[in-house]
Amino acid sequence: MTERNRGGGSRFLYEPFDAAAARIETHEKVTAERWNGLERRLLTIETMLERLEKRLWLAVYGVVAFILSQGVIALLTMVPK
Repeated sequence: MTERNRGGGSRFLYEPFDAAAARIETHEKVTAERWNGLERRLLTIETMLERLEKRLWLAVYGVVAFILSQGVIALLTMVPK
């Protein structure tokens, strides 16, 4: 007969449960999920920063174009005396 059939009862009486290893494994899984969430949020932030940078450069180029166009208009409207 097997050890299980001889004594009857639960298998947990014969197989020890390693709670420390289970806690460590669970902690590692939780840490991995947190890390994945952090990486996902950082990727989102990086994407938003790139889009903001593009908008800022567009604004800078717009201001420069406006100033240059005003200078060209001032030069064209000068009347020689």
